[in-house]
Amino acid sequence: MPNTLVIQEPNSSTRLFLLFHGVGATPQSLAPLGQILAEAIPNAFIVSIQAPDVSDFGQGYQWFSVQGVTEENRVERINTAMPAFVETVKYWQQKIGLSAEKTTLIGFSQGAIMSLSSTQMVEEKLAEKIVSLSGRFATSLIKTPINNTQVHFIHGNQDTVIDYRLSKLAYDALINGGVMSTYDLIPQLAHSVNQAVVDCLLERV
Repeated sequence: MPNTLVIQEPNSSTRLFLLFHGVGATPQSLAPLGQILAEAIPNAFIVSIQAPDVSDFGQGYQWFSVQGVTEENRVERINTAMPAFVETVKYWQQKIGLSAEKTTLIGFSQGAIMSLSSTQMVEEKLAEKIVSLSGRFATSLIKTPINNTQVHFIHGNQDTVIDYRLSKLAYDALINGGVMSTYDLIPQLAHSVNQAVVDCLLERV
């Protein structure tokens, strides 16, 4: 699949990590994070995925437009983008020969939104684990149970782009629903990734 960045390609892969960037970014945006994962997990096949559409911001790429996005129209936009997202995940699983049980989706911001929302919009299980970095579900109300997919939230308490309380609400709902989930709130962190996020991520994967 074009427009992706293969960060690590072991001779024999036992795990698949797919990284999904935020709106207006590129696969290279998550390359440093992918390199850290590669050093920590040498048997993992690691790919940073490029979103399919050119960003409305004039640079980078996006899964869906955030121009004029509201709580009401966000779900429709994500739902429209979801088939391409699912196709991307399945493409790499089939290419590497690893199932959903060996797959971890790691998304930042919009990449996290797509990863999390797949559990609400797709009947089949796409991954064993989803790690949301500064992300949220499509809506604050989680309607559908997740099929044995672990969900890990890592969020900064100074995030003004996506409110960390949306992660906390989702975490509470998942825990109450019997889903394996964790929630790490990073102090003094805005809408970004720092060393504390990296440390938490390595613990969760």
